[in-house]
Amino acid sequence: MLKAGLNLRSAPIWNYNFQNDSYGVPLGLGVGQVIKQGKTVYNFFIEPQGSVADRGPGQPRWQVFAGLNLQFN
Repeated sequence: MLKAGLNLRSAPIWNYNFQNDSYGVPLGLGVGQVIKQGKTVYNFFIEPQGSVADRGPGQPRWQVFAGLNLQFN
């Protein structure tokens, strides 16, 4: 069981370019932490993503998706 506020996540975004028939299909697994401070909820996360299928120029073989979401009450 995960510690309070800690979460596992996966949010890969597939892309396809109709103009040059290129695509990228990443697969990722990350971790996030939710913290409430006062009336604000903070959600920090980081998720490494590796490509399971890609073709064309500019398609990453791997990438890191990270962010911060804020919710104000």
